[in-house]
Amino acid sequence: MIREILKMGDPRLLRVAQPVADIHDPELQIMIADMYETMHHAKGVGLAAPQVGIDLRLMIFGFNANPRYPDMPPVPVTTLINPWIEILTDETEEGWEGCLSVPGMRGLVPRATSIRYGGTLEDGSPITREAEGFHARVFQHEFDHLNGVLYPQRITDMTKFGFIEALFPDSQLADLEGD
Repeated sequence: MIREILKMGDPRLLRVAQPVADIHDPELQIMIADMYETMHHAKGVGLAAPQVGIDLRLMIFGFNANPRYPDMPPVPVTTLINPWIEILTDETEEGWEGCLSVPGMRGLVPRATSIRYGGTLEDGSPITREAEGFHARVFQHEFDHLNGVLYPQRITDMTKFGFIEALFPDSQLADLEGD
């Protein structure tokens, strides 16, 4: 089932999500399936449970190719329950980000360039993975959602935040961004 994606301004997006208590709850599998259907329908590269009104520390991300980020390398498709993050470097890099909860806009956001993250997979097994570049950016973006943070809160230069058609007038990205 495609769920409604909450938009920036909805106070539910600003809450710190609660840990998943029972990873074997059959309802959790339904939520995960709904989240994937919703993410694919919206052409997203990730989705955190709070974005669809689920107050749990649950996130999905990954793609082989994505029209919203056509020049980015693939990111492994992953479902994480109760994820954690460890920043491996002080080095940051700015990159353009969008968000399904902030449709039609992009902003230049600084993120750590190298991270280690982990959590529990759908089957209950633990995972630990290191990531760099866009993979690290996607994880950090979705992880922020679990802590009530939206990417515009991380922008350091607000002149680098705006509507896609204004920032990138020759791009076809605006055609991909739905309401």
